Amino acid sequence: MRIEADLKLGFKDVLFRPKRSTLNSRAQVDLNREFRFLHGKASWRGIPIMAANMDTVGTFAMARALAPFGLMTALHKHYRLSQWQDFLVSSPPELLANIMVSTGTSAQDFDKTCQILALSPALHFICVDVANGYAEHFVRFVQRVRERFPEHVICAGNVVTGEMVEELLLSGADLIKVGIGPGSVCTTRVKTGVGYPQLSAIIECADAPTASRAISSAMAAAPARGMWPRPSAAAQTSSCWEACWQRTPKAVASCWSGTDGNTCSFTA
Repeated sequence: MRIEADLKLGFKDVLFRPKRSTLNSRAQVDLNREFRFLHGKASWRGIPIMAANMDTVGTFAMARALAPFGLMTALHKHYRLSQWQDFLVSSPPELLANIMVSTGTSAQDFDKTCQILALSPALHFICVDVANGYAEHFVRFVQRVRERFPEHVICAGNVVTGEMVEELLLSGADLIKVGIGPGSVCTTRVKTGVGYPQLSAIIECADAPTASRAISSAMAAAPARGMWPRPSAAAQTSSCWEACWQRTPKAVASCWSGTDGNTCSFTA
């Protein structure tokens, strides 16, 4: 066990420090940004604020209210297929460009997501959501979704540390949901003891994409985006480091065995 004693911060612990500006009014601030994604082919322009996919927040009504302002809504996963059909029939393309189709990680969730996305080519965004994104099953599910929908934009989470952000990006995710237990009404920390102060989690996770791009570039020719099955011979006669080094000479700074004992992972 290792206890992290360095300072961790939530939003309640900090304030914005003012600085000089050339703007005459807050009304002159333009919050719109254009985003291009690591894997998905779509681009998106709008205000980077998203309604979460909770069942009382990520609703069709919320999407209709936010889309005109360029805001994204991650629709919750509990809508039936028939409800999706009715919503799509009555929604303009501008609205559909600002929603995400949310899914869990069961086989039934995958099948339902495929059925929903087949209803309209205007649906470009997928949100793979679990309470704790540190299970190997979750990573494999993200990989499966990426394989099935190579041109869609995939949001995946929830995680709170940089190494998991890297793994999800290398597994096919474009956007990462950050946060475990920070909500004012969330009981995760009370019931499980799992969590991370939200601002520190965001800062740590924001540093991860640079590292993951380096990894991806270093092994662009290798399969599975940063993780490959360890050859049986390598498993028997060679260390994980040696297997990594042989696959990507001079590109490896550190290397470790996957938690299942059958994969090698590395950082460039």
